[in-house]
Amino acid sequence: MPVALTFHGGTVRIEGLEGAAMPPDLPASCAFDAREGVHRIPAIDYAALVLALRKAEITFTDEARAYRDLALEPTIKHEPFPYQKEALQSWRAARCRGVVVLPTGAGKTFVATLAIGARQRSTLVVVPTLDLLNQWYDVLAAAFAVPIGIVGGGYHELEDLTVTTYDSANLHMNHFGHRFGLVIFDECHHLPSPSYAIAARMCLAPFRLGLSATPERADGRTADETIGPIVFRKDITELSGEYLAEYETVRLEVPLSAEEREIYDRDRATYIGFLRAHALRMPEGWGRFLMLSSQSDAGRRAFTAYRRQRAIALAAPGKIAVLARLLHAHRADRTIVFTEDNATVYSISRRFLLPVITHQTKVKERSRILAELNAGTLTAVVTSKVLNEGVNVPEANVAVVLSGSGSVREHVQRLGRILRKGENKRAILYELVAAGTGEERTSDKRREHVAYH
Repeated sequence: MPVALTFHGGTVRIEGLEGAAMPPDLPASCAFDAREGVHRIPAIDYAALVLALRKAEITFTDEARAYRDLALEPTIKHEPFPYQKEALQSWRAARCRGVVVLPTGAGKTFVATLAIGARQRSTLVVVPTLDLLNQWYDVLAAAFAVPIGIVGGGYHELEDLTVTTYDSANLHMNHFGHRFGLVIFDECHHLPSPSYAIAARMCLAPFRLGLSATPERADGRTADETIGPIVFRKDITELSGEYLAEYETVRLEVPLSAEEREIYDRDRATYIGFLRAHALRMPEGWGRFLMLSSQSDAGRRAFTAYRRQRAIALAAPGKIAVLARLLHAHRADRTIVFTEDNATVYSISRRFLLPVITHQTKVKERSRILAELNAGTLTAVVTSKVLNEGVNVPEANVAVVLSGSGSVREHVQRLGRILRKGENKRAILYELVAAGTGEERTSDKRREHVAYH
């Protein structure tokens, strides 16, 4: 019986292999499926399987691959920057598998279109948000002038060039994972999460490109197994001035009032005392803290104290007063105000009559607000976390971080929102920190990046 390959539910079925001499270089994932009497591998190992069969000179029929060779011609041609050429060359030298790390505004999407043009294979682009789904659809349609498929956001249209979300890929990759020879994972730091990684393994594409400005994750996981290693990297400091806007970062320490200090210190002591009494370390002990805080009066007092001291640190009245001065000083600029929570977003919106963008903001309203900010009709917008990544606001040049987490990625992403190059543009990021509070340690932690040194 001749060896035959077929795609089935995110795997490649290998019929007839049991009657042939087993190639020595078969992927380690290859296993015999006794239910059907065939061998089977995850679709991600398709390329390694084909190479092993060819090396062993085993004749086979390949019905697993359903992607096509294309003949794409860019509709608009312009010369890549030297670092973009180098990124493409590094990716190709790694057999077209790996991650390209470039700052926000440095043209990662253009590098991806170069990769599509270089490989000329049916391509699937996977993105984390509906905003990015729309942006990529527009980019690909403008770059190649061919029909662009969409899977997600109410659409299920497959074309040789298709854009989907991570969530939709997780739902449907077992059905269409064989239709693409190149898969591009935008913001690929999302990929190591378990469900998204499964989707990547069900994709047959031999060529894989990951894009990210901040690939490091707090849990230490990487996309190496599903995409490949980092093959090219440039940081903000290497590109600012010539390819990105020049920038500066300013940390402003805001003192608490005497009354706020008294409340903060008292509640902080209650909260920390509870943690120590139960040998809890944050952030890994957060789940246990929530459980214990619901089981006793002391726990409930500790949780109430935690919320009060946190609220004082995140949105102290002194911070709001400093924000008022910054908004006035930059009234001729385009400013994004970032906070950690939606309650503060809405409070600032009411105080300064600023438009709001949160996860509750409708897509059309969000698009209108961002378009008006770019056009200068609006000079400032306030948001929580939804503008950290995947939005295009090239005219924004001022960011005010009123509060945030200790995530290095989040802080770098917020800086990246204002770094797109413009004529005579100089960007500035202000970080407001409540003096003498836990925010100081949080700020130190999130500034552990070369962009802030």
